[in-house]
Amino acid sequence: MPENKKRALITGASAGLGRVVALALAERDWELIIVARGADRLEAVRSATRATAVAGDVADPAVRARIASAVGDKGLDLVLNNASALGPSPLPMLEHYPLDELATVFETNVIAPLAILQLTLPALRAADGVAVDVSSDAAIGGYEGWGGYGASKAALDQLTNVLAAENPALRIYSFDPGDMRTDMHQAAFPGEDISDRPEPETVVPTLLQLLESRPPSGRYIASEVAVAS
Repeated sequence: MPENKKRALITGASAGLGRVVALALAERDWELIIVARGADRLEAVRSATRATAVAGDVADPAVRARIASAVGDKGLDLVLNNASALGPSPLPMLEHYPLDELATVFETNVIAPLAILQLTLPALRAADGVAVDVSSDAAIGGYEGWGGYGASKAALDQLTNVLAAENPALRIYSFDPGDMRTDMHQAAFPGEDISDRPEPETVVPTLLQLLESRPPSGRYIASEVAVAS
């Protein structure tokens, strides 16, 4: 394997944005470590990308230990914290939000990404890598029903913000891809037609632009990032 081959860790890699980013980086000859709960779909991505696959829930410390083992002592050029939990579907109003479900959402969307960055920061520093935490417009908008998910993404934004301030030598981004036609977005709108939402593939060029241009750490919205033609 070439010494200069780039490496990435991608969570939530079996579907949606995580899957298409994994496929795009594999086409560019990156070495990948991919993580997701859906073992069958993850295996399909592993087969297509020749990645190292870790099947399991990022909220599980035992799974994170397996991720750390897969990362090993080599550098990482990218950590993409993409795995997310929507919470109950249909989306409940906060007045009736089950608190145990809210705790699960925060475990997946806030605690797990931070835990993964805690264990991968040495590898990122070794490669002068980039960390990307996938956010949402629900982190800053007051949308009915989105209180649990939105609050978790707002918390993730702030963790990302502070982690960037504490690690000025690294590039650490909060990335809002916008609405996409994904299984999770469909679960947020059960029974509705979401075919008007763009496919996740449309966001990949923007994310690649961030990785290549390395602007200052911060929060970036996909629709506002200029992509080089």
